[in-house]
Amino acid sequence: MAFELKQSLKLSQQLRMTPQLQQAIKLLQLSRLELETTITKELEENPVLEEVLDTDSVEDDEGLKETEKLDMTENTADDAVAQDPKKEEGEFDWENYTEDNFKQSQSSQSNFNNEEVQNYENLITRHETLQEYLLWQVKMSGFSEEEERVATKIIGNIDDDGYLNVPLREACPEEEALSDEELESILALVHEFDPPGVGTRSLEECLLIQAKVLGEDTNDVVHVIKNHMKDLEKKNFEGIAKTMGKSLQEIIEICKIIFEMEPKPGRMFATQETQYVTPDVYVYKVGDEYVVSLNEDGLPRLRISNFYKNVLSGKGSSSVTKEYIQEKLRSAVWLIKSIHQRQRTIYKVTESIVRHQKDFFEKGLEHLKPMILRDIANDIGMHESTVSRVTTSKYVHTPRGIFELKYFFNSGINKTDGDSLASESVKEKIKELVSKEDPKNPYSDQKIVEMLRAQAGIDIARRTVAKYRDILGILPSSRRKKYF
Repeated sequence: MAFELKQSLKLSQQLRMTPQLQQAIKLLQLSRLELETTITKELEENPVLEEVLDTDSVEDDEGLKETEKLDMTENTADDAVAQDPKKEEGEFDWENYTEDNFKQSQSSQSNFNNEEVQNYENLITRHETLQEYLLWQVKMSGFSEEEERVATKIIGNIDDDGYLNVPLREACPEEEALSDEELESILALVHEFDPPGVGTRSLEECLLIQAKVLGEDTNDVVHVIKNHMKDLEKKNFEGIAKTMGKSLQEIIEICKIIFEMEPKPGRMFATQETQYVTPDVYVYKVGDEYVVSLNEDGLPRLRISNFYKNVLSGKGSSSVTKEYIQEKLRSAVWLIKSIHQRQRTIYKVTESIVRHQKDFFEKGLEHLKPMILRDIANDIGMHESTVSRVTTSKYVHTPRGIFELKYFFNSGINKTDGDSLASESVKEKIKELVSKEDPKNPYSDQKIVEMLRAQAGIDIARRTVAKYRDILGILPSSRRKKYF
């Protein structure tokens, strides 16, 4: 076998992910809050960047022209840095990035009426937590110093549902001098607190304590709680009656008592933090048309510092200083350009979505059309991955509410007339059917399939109905059925 060395030429194309391109892609997929954080960080790290603090705005009489204004700097960033290699460092085109230009472009702010934007922070109130309520009861219960110390540690390990989900010894690791029996006795004191059942370690223990508090701790109630929790969950009253040798009506009366108890004692103190969404873009109806307006409110607006312009053009600056400023300058220009490109892309994608989903804006959710990323990508001449990044964690304020841009992308469900319907519309129809059913005779998944086909001409499989029902958080018919 002979080895032979050869030289050959091969021409190929490769995509190089430059740092600037990586930055543009990263900014494109950031949420509004993440973008604000990134800009703030850049302002701290790059001395060439400045935030425009002048809040005076020029009224835009022509209306919504965000994309035109964003294009003002779109094609100048590369020219500003690298258009002419022979260009002197002091001849950098500052006009597009310094104070004078920003005074002229203040009208690029969104044209929505600021009076309509509510300060939601003024609406937030603080509620007493479960732990605070329990600690107050500790102070009011006349505990000894030792009991108060242990009870405080136990309360610190109670979750939002009101349960103690860690071993008692683990909740009080420093109380080595106390026996398990002594710790249990202090826990029993906590069990006497309000709400009934707080600090328990299982649903069974929680219900038994509540039955005692309510005076309903009869043999039958206790027996059902201890031995038939699975049947209670499935509402298998017939099975319980058969096992206990009682009539169905007797078991139903017993279960009525149990179902009136609270399986999550801490539920009344659960305060879900309200998540307020700041939309990235607004859609308004003007006459018979829908117009798109970017929300620039609250985003720091950037420009190049005049101080560093003078340093770079001055003759007393060293070459090292000028090289440092040029490096920071390139970074600043690319950041400004990437932000403008991000906003411009969001505008174009939203505008295309509005065109494709006009029936939704006009008539409501039932008229949401099936749509995939490729539909928008082909419409605006961008790649599907770009559209995916743009629609992630971006929100639009519309006359029908606030939606994530991804909400408008849906798979299609075939109809008997050959047309198709968006999956979100089908989910809404399922929710509507379930809301109108007889609680004592709920619709099965197969029945929902038949009703959708008969009423709306929707051709859908039973397993798809079951999947959508799970997504909507709707229980199966056997668990929705009410006996009383």
